[in-house]
Amino acid sequence: MKTTYATAYHSVVLFVVVMLLPFGSSAQKELIKEEIRNHGAIIRKAFAEGDLEKIKALHHPEVIKALGYNDLKIGREEVIAGIAETLENFDLEFVANEVESILVRDEMAIEQTRFSIRGTPRNGGDPFVFSGRTMVSYIKYEKSPTGWATIREIIQVAAD
Repeated sequence: MKTTYATAYHSVVLFVVVMLLPFGSSAQKELIKEEIRNHGAIIRKAFAEGDLEKIKALHHPEVIKALGYNDLKIGREEVIAGIAETLENFDLEFVANEVESILVRDEMAIEQTRFSIRGTPRNGGDPFVFSGRTMVSYIKYEKSPTGWATIREIIQVAAD
């Protein structure tokens, strides 16, 4: 079998592409992780501003949130209704948000974060801080302003 210059060239190109594939996928995962961090910043700002429309846009219609052992919200409308009730009674500010990990697989990302939220009652009561850990699952969703939407979330309240 005779090796031509073109055959050798194609072999080298193929080898380089195969060798760079892991780097490309790693770079892509890092880009997605940054997109997820940005998504989190946008939703925290929306909570602080009481922007229900923005919060709604960042959640998938089929979202399910376990906010506590006896508090399960199924569907975006139920989640938003619960958030609306909270925001009617409290101003919320994220005072801590420590992303512990983000796992990326294809069109899904899972973020685990420790957080603290200061709640200030709108009726003039004393402010409080609520802390915990959350695990949020995101999926690619073209209707979201970030391209990602929360599809599942579980909150674990901090035990003081």
